[in-house]
Amino acid sequence: MRRCVVSMAAESRMEWSVRGVILDMCGVLYDSGEDGGHAIPGSVAAVKRLMDSGLIVRFCTNETQNTRERFVQKLRKMGFDISVSHVFSPAPALTHILRERRLRPHLLVHDDLMPEFDGLDMSSPNCVVIGDAADKFSYQNLNEAFRVLIGLEEPLLFSLGRGRYYKETDGLKLDVGVFMKGLEFACGVRAEVVGKPAAAFFRTVLEDMSLQPHEVVMIGDDLVNDVGGAQSCGMKGIQVRTGKYSCPGETCGISAKPRMCSCEMSEEFTKI
Repeated sequence: MRRCVVSMAAESRMEWSVRGVILDMCGVLYDSGEDGGHAIPGSVAAVKRLMDSGLIVRFCTNETQNTRERFVQKLRKMGFDISVSHVFSPAPALTHILRERRLRPHLLVHDDLMPEFDGLDMSSPNCVVIGDAADKFSYQNLNEAFRVLIGLEEPLLFSLGRGRYYKETDGLKLDVGVFMKGLEFACGVRAEVVGKPAAAFFRTVLEDMSLQPHEVVMIGDDLVNDVGGAQSCGMKGIQVRTGKYSCPGETCGISAKPRMCSCEMSEEFTKI
């Protein structure tokens, strides 16, 4: 078993036993943008050192603007050596649920995510699925999703994550959680969240790693979805000083606290 050493503050250090690391992606490894985004300085080398260290490394994202394959392809172009099988995202997990429960979704998702749902029966929808649809979050599309949902005898809403906002190279962008809350309020339902911070999503990753929660560290920029979600499953959570870390209001009204002081990928995580 390896040892992990991470800064608690400038003047102190703390150790604990770690066998695996789960990395968030957007805001930790790269900043997204209309041009595809770019790697955060030092992150490519830091990920390589982690993967060469003997630790079990997995990647966990709420990315829903691309299929998992296209998303990984984009990251490889940035220099990351990442396998599709090591990346966990909400859409593949949800398609498994939809098939298992024989559900027919009405989709309000990004056009580039649509291939993830190929082969599903979408006639006479009996549930609504929303993801980070970006510009497709128009009044017309939201109202259509509302009408489908409110018209069901037993309204069923799935949300691919529940983030409040995320950071791109040109600034902050509203995330799916904002629109999820609107549909919940309008229809008097509570969405089933697939993706971070849902415990079932994290358990799927842990099962793939064949590790127990106390043996794994989750590293992310989001206090609720990354740190809080991991801690609720018994993992340790570390928040980085990139991505949303410095955004105004990021900690407002949030009870989750990182186990360790925030660190930068390029400076600290190479010590794991």
